[in-house]
Amino acid sequence: MSSFEQQAAKIRNQPGFIAALDQSGGSTPKALKLYGVAENTYAGETQMMDLIHAMRSRIITSPSFGGNRVAGAILFEATMDRDIQGVPTAEFLWAKKQVVPFLKIDKGLADEVDGVQLMKPMPTLDQLLARAKSKGIFGTKERSVIKQANADGIRAVVVQQFEVGRQVLGAGLTPIIEPEVDIHCPDKAAAEKLLQAELLAELDKLPASQQVMLKLTLPEIDDFYSKLVAHPRVLKVVALSGGYSRDEANARLTRQKGMIASFSRALTEGLTAQQSDAEFNAALDQAIEGIYQASKT
Repeated sequence: MSSFEQQAAKIRNQPGFIAALDQSGGSTPKALKLYGVAENTYAGETQMMDLIHAMRSRIITSPSFGGNRVAGAILFEATMDRDIQGVPTAEFLWAKKQVVPFLKIDKGLADEVDGVQLMKPMPTLDQLLARAKSKGIFGTKERSVIKQANADGIRAVVVQQFEVGRQVLGAGLTPIIEPEVDIHCPDKAAAEKLLQAELLAELDKLPASQQVMLKLTLPEIDDFYSKLVAHPRVLKVVALSGGYSRDEANARLTRQKGMIASFSRALTEGLTAQQSDAEFNAALDQAIEGIYQASKT
């Protein structure tokens, strides 16, 4: 079995969750601040990215972080291009930790139109996908945001997501399609109903040989996405925390059969640069165990 097939089998079958370690340039200052690194302690993009890489490296190299509970990890491009203990990050994740590496590929969000934010154009995506494949990346992640239960907007989001998804599949990678429904959406349940219908329509168009992953906001109705979980073109449905606290996100996730977590802020909640390694590893272990247990349902 190739490493790609091994990784697909791990995502499909193994209990665990996906760690979202993919804060980009826009969200990095906030992530660092929560980690206890103030904005006035660094200057410029390079220093900032070095600090966030140090944070991610500390998480990934922790004895608490391993493939027994963490099935995959989503990286930012700058993380993929850096090393951990002298080994390229994606290679380190798979070879040393048995954690499947993914890459965030979107370039951020366009302005809101029809109650949604589409992805900005990605003119150099083919080159990025080729580079990711060469570095041992298994899959990708691309995010849009739905803020209103607007049928036209939601259709546009899903159509764009699958256009990019087909490009990813063509490069030999597995796309995580992420049409996030904002947890503050005034009619979240209605937006989720529209979203599921559009997702099912697009999934039905995929050839039998192809599978995608879906990353969705934890729904208002428990097990609402069961049709997506069971769809033969879906490798896995993962849940984003979307601003819920870790406790709230875990509680909601335990009520969704077949969905696993792909948490970012909820994973790193309570971790700080000032903690000793023992304190840091203990806090990370507690976070990972809670998310792992919620993902097992």
